[in-house]
Amino acid sequence: MINLRDMLNQETILLQAEADDWQAAVRLGGQLLIDSGVAEPRYIDAIIQCTIEFGPYYVLAPGLAMPHARPEHGVKKTGFSLMTLRTPVPFGHTENDPVDILIFLAAADSSSHLEAMSQIVTVFSDDEAFAKIRQAKDANQINELLNQMVDI
Repeated sequence: MINLRDMLNQETILLQAEADDWQAAVRLGGQLLIDSGVAEPRYIDAIIQCTIEFGPYYVLAPGLAMPHARPEHGVKKTGFSLMTLRTPVPFGHTENDPVDILIFLAAADSSSHLEAMSQIVTVFSDDEAFAKIRQAKDANQINELLNQMVDI
């Protein structure tokens, strides 16, 4: 099983980033998946294309998005990245815009990411944790929060 804490580190966390629009945000955060060897560049293109075709299906809660696409669109192995935006951007979701926290998911199969998903639900069910992630200045603060909240 893949643990969220194992997936999020200096290379897969980008905090207080700047993006002009949702496409720039997806490209910026998705680049973390590419740079960490989790996905190919075409995976990010697939997320953008799916968003254009189907809408912002991955905007899950106010301010929170989990961009992802199908494994066959360029996933090399299961992984996550996390990005916060200094200025929230609209994704076109009627209830949950604008977005300032993005957790990128690249799932290589239907089950290896489920433990990490459970941990994400735990963290983002807590309003205080949400606020701490928004305020975090470095990856260590994110990892400390995960250590406090998630049974690892």
